[in-house]
Amino acid sequence: VMIRYCDGASFAGEGYDAGSRVYFRGQRIFNAAIQHLLSIGMSSADQVLLAGGSAGGLSAILHCDQFGAFFAGRSTTVKCLADAGLFLDAVDVAGGHTLRSYFGGVVATHRVAQTLPRSCTGHLDATSCFFPQNIIGSIKTPIFLLNAAYDTWQIHESLAPDVADHGGAWRACKSNRLACNASQMKVLQAFREQMVGIVEGAFSRSKGNGFFINSCFTHGQSKVPATWNANGSPTIHNKVSTGYQLDFKVGYIVHAHWFIHLCLVLRAQSIAKSVSDWYFGRAEVRAIDCPYPCDHTCHNDI
Repeated sequence: VMIRYCDGASFAGEGYDAGSRVYFRGQRIFNAAIQHLLSIGMSSADQVLLAGGSAGGLSAILHCDQFGAFFAGRSTTVKCLADAGLFLDAVDVAGGHTLRSYFGGVVATHRVAQTLPRSCTGHLDATSCFFPQNIIGSIKTPIFLLNAAYDTWQIHESLAPDVADHGGAWRACKSNRLACNASQMKVLQAFREQMVGIVEGAFSRSKGNGFFINSCFTHGQSKVPATWNANGSPTIHNKVSTGYQLDFKVGYIVHAHWFIHLCLVLRAQSIAKSVSDWYFGRAEVRAIDCPYPCDHTCHNDI
């Protein structure tokens, strides 16, 4: 079931602007949509997955535990997938916080603060809690993060937006990764390192979570077969999945986990296969690509 994105705040708004007489009801739309689906059969589902891409990916993160709560007391397997939703609170090339400023406007206009996780707003401001990096570590429902380490939307709109690129030095690089000079690549690699550090932090400590962070220049990889599961779709060749699905030559078992000694045979898998292995519990999937330009399976946007 696809729920079209229509509110401008990742289904998190709960406000009213008296001047323009505009209602912001993203949270109510989300609740109503889920309640309707439950009423027509989803309540008896054995397995459900809340997934979204880009702003929808952010929505999947913001609403993952809320979605899980709809199935409280049931035996339903409930998990979430966020594709290209890991928007970073990054410093732009002029030393500012362009995306933070934009998110701050969204949070204020849509009155988002009241719908954000209290585990975050109890100690951080609402704008900070609209950034996934500050809430993913406390999400209880298992969630999978799929993201390109060089997210092209974030490069264009957060890292090197036109308002921060005063002399246009980044114009060519933003259009063609091969045109990026050494100093620009250093900035892009630092952005990747920030993303990897966030994913490998508190988020990775939950055994139920999974991630697939590849070193591609794109934004969103789950929507079309070319990047999801087709022949030639992106893979991570150094992906290690912890579990009984591993190929091994020499190993031993300790507390029902495989510990591989000396030689591990790694298998490249599509994004779809990685997500399905995680969802159905066939393996833990915690895949982080080596830095650009090592991955030759990418479908790059620039």
